[in-house]
Amino acid sequence: MPIPRSANIKIILLITAVVIVVSTLLYTQHIVQQLLQKERDVADLYARSLEFIANSPTDQSDYSFIFEEIIRSIDFPMILTDASHNPISARNIQLDSSLSKELQQQYLGTILPKLDQIHSPIEVSIQDTIILNYVHYGESELITKLRWLPYIEIAVAGMFILIGYIGFSYIKRSEQSNIWVGMAKETAHQLGTPISSLMGWVDLMKNYATDNSKQMTTISEMESDIQRLHKVTERFSKIGSKPTLKEENLREVIDGVVHYYEKRLPARFEGKGSINFTIESNNQITAPVNRELFSWVIENLIKNALDAMADVAGNITFIITSKGNAVFVDVQDTGKGIDMKYRKDIFRPGYSTKQRGWGLGLSLSKRIIEIYHGGKLFVKESRIGKGTTFRIKLVK
Repeated sequence: MPIPRSANIKIILLITAVVIVVSTLLYTQHIVQQLLQKERDVADLYARSLEFIANSPTDQSDYSFIFEEIIRSIDFPMILTDASHNPISARNIQLDSSLSKELQQQYLGTILPKLDQIHSPIEVSIQDTIILNYVHYGESELITKLRWLPYIEIAVAGMFILIGYIGFSYIKRSEQSNIWVGMAKETAHQLGTPISSLMGWVDLMKNYATDNSKQMTTISEMESDIQRLHKVTERFSKIGSKPTLKEENLREVIDGVVHYYEKRLPARFEGKGSINFTIESNNQITAPVNRELFSWVIENLIKNALDAMADVAGNITFIITSKGNAVFVDVQDTGKGIDMKYRKDIFRPGYSTKQRGWGLGLSLSKRIIEIYHGGKLFVKESRIGKGTTFRIKLVK
């Protein structure tokens, strides 16, 4: 079974989103690494300047301007310590001026481990043998913000994608609903005229066949089928408008549909046994339904079961139960079953494994139960070669 175009579009969008996310993270990480290297260079230059001043026996006043410029370019937290890692001075670290010098030194001492986790301290030594100081430094506020930037961008983009997806899904459902409604009402309109004419012709035939019992029996069955067509027209006309729900005895409703189908089983079953219909219900279980639309659902499930029988005899069983404020109608057949990977597709409009048909029966049934009755229609159980059980859940 080919993957639906909508699924292909979703896969392409997902892959594109992943590529964008990964590219954003990699590019931001590249910028962060460049800035980190710049800060390392500045910190190292500061340490080398301290070494140069310490090692230079000449007048150091000529280098004071350069040294001050290096300090000004430092925009990241930095602590200068002695050889024993005792803080001497700090830059870009907020200190409480009301604290004593000793307490400030203790506070800086608690920050040193955090800075050393980010960067290893740089040694300041004389002639590479005597260590005078250590330069401890961390990351600037800009780098911290840049590290969070891609995640913020992804979160914002994800929010917009989610909103767009929800909006797209709503528009798609709305368009599908309009198509359903338009098709249903146009079908009802087109069927109306020929059905009215057929009813008139049947009345004329009754007048001409009053003395022929066989003809009258045939005409009676024709009239029943025309009435059935009239009900189908009414069903289509109700699509798109809120139907009236009434408390109905579900056994009686289902029994009426079964009685109609028992006399009109497809010709392919003739000579190959029979289809046995069974309705199991312990008591008079009722539920609020629209009789015409709910009967339509039962018809579609019967048709689906008959198609699954592979032209041989079988059983179709209706089990009606209730639990709390929920009513369940299980429709069991002894057909060929449904492959697990296709269980979600069977309710998709246009999906069909048969040579004939539009693949709308189960999709329409699900729509009637879930939208118009506020219930659920799903595959409860299915085994290949054993049969399938559809479950209808209604709420009282």
